[in-house]
Amino acid sequence: MRILHIDIDTLRPDHLGCYGYHRATSPAIDALAAEGVRFENCYVSDSPCLPSRAAFYSGRCGIRNGAVNHGGEAADIFLHPPDRHFRALQDHFMVQIRKAGYYTATVSPFGERHSSFWFYNGFREMVNTGFGGMESAEQLMPFALDWLDRKGKSDHWYLHVNLWDPHTPYRAPASMGNPFENDPPPAWMTEEIRRKTWDTYGPGCAQEPGGAYTDPSGYRKWPRQPEAISDLAAYRKWIDGYDCGIRYADQQVGVLVQKLREMGVYEDTLIVVSSDHGENQGELAVYGDHQTADHITNRVPLIVRHPRGLGGRGRVDTGLYYQFDWAATLVEMVGQSVPASWDARSFFEAFRNEQSAGREYLVISNCAWACQRSVRWGDHLLIRTYHSGFKNYPERMLFNIALDPHELNDLAPTRPDLVGQGMTLLDAWWAEAMRRSPRAVDPLWAVMREGGPFHARFTSPAFQEYLERLKKTGRAPLAEELLRRRRDLR
Repeated sequence: MRILHIDIDTLRPDHLGCYGYHRATSPAIDALAAEGVRFENCYVSDSPCLPSRAAFYSGRCGIRNGAVNHGGEAADIFLHPPDRHFRALQDHFMVQIRKAGYYTATVSPFGERHSSFWFYNGFREMVNTGFGGMESAEQLMPFALDWLDRKGKSDHWYLHVNLWDPHTPYRAPASMGNPFENDPPPAWMTEEIRRKTWDTYGPGCAQEPGGAYTDPSGYRKWPRQPEAISDLAAYRKWIDGYDCGIRYADQQVGVLVQKLREMGVYEDTLIVVSSDHGENQGELAVYGDHQTADHITNRVPLIVRHPRGLGGRGRVDTGLYYQFDWAATLVEMVGQSVPASWDARSFFEAFRNEQSAGREYLVISNCAWACQRSVRWGDHLLIRTYHSGFKNYPERMLFNIALDPHELNDLAPTRPDLVGQGMTLLDAWWAEAMRRSPRAVDPLWAVMREGGPFHARFTSPAFQEYLERLKKTGRAPLAEELLRRRRDLR
């Protein structure tokens, strides 16, 4: 069997047709979902980019692998000195796939983009496409297609192809036009909601969408991406830009599938479509970034199309899973044992019997843009904020995801019983994770000691720059509130 892992950066599931989206963003991905299994509630344990892939490849939550941030002490995987032998990190995911006899290769700039060279551990071929995550598909796909030309007809290979087109800046080629110009944007966004995201502060809000919150003017060179979400027309343009990036990535999925068909190996190739994280598009006052430990940023698509129909055709699994549970399942599927060091659990037995084997609850985290840990159980999500990342979040927020998927109605003030239930689950998870951790210190607190998450530290020059921007844009009272937040953390 051959394995193709299509890893589409920054892809939120509810903007795919197979997950119910009203726009035709994903015909190729939808076709794979119709031939395989679609996971409705798959979450990365840690977001965004670096922590997410660290968890997936190590099989461990960030609290145990150490990599929860984008810079500073907690941006690297723990190396426990007694375990640092001549070869380290031998429990990583790709090492297990390689032990099963697979020839492993990746086409991705990720390792260099985040200086995360552990990412290449276990791969036999590593193609760095060289643009640090600013790749458009036309710059990356020739390498993937060339690899398939060279190796695709051989057996037992694992190819990872990493597409970046949904990520800001929105840069789908002008030649594709706007296939969504006659389709309305998501109906949940109203002028009242947009206005609330404008009359506030924080990276990603309507006045500073995306990640460039001290000076969004740099987006002017990207025609698909407005500088601000100043009205609903700008919101529509913003969403069109994101959806065009998804559609462009989906076209490449179609190209890869067609290539496999032409080579005569499609019927023997397991195809997986996933992402490193989702993308808030107005939720929690963040547009075009991945700054929160919530249902939108940490939930990801997972579509598994097995060539012989193992798992089912067109089946939907609604269980709660960590993304790395799929890694454990694949390890078992190819005949290896899941390392004892992992937090990941294989659900292979349930998968081949076309059953669900989801978890009772999940704990998800983000420490690169805010310091948050959240619990997802039943229909609810409790978000515990330790550092707001220059935003006006309360310490605890509670949402009913089934009724309120865009997190508009915070139930925490009126449902202390559910807040208590969520905090009990979080405390139990923390105690067990720390009991099994190779370090005595929770990496979240390492981030807090540095002044906060890498992208929004109170000790950084960006904090002072943002205060000045708030004053210049008529938000001086909000600048004072942000200063109070800094004082309260001391």
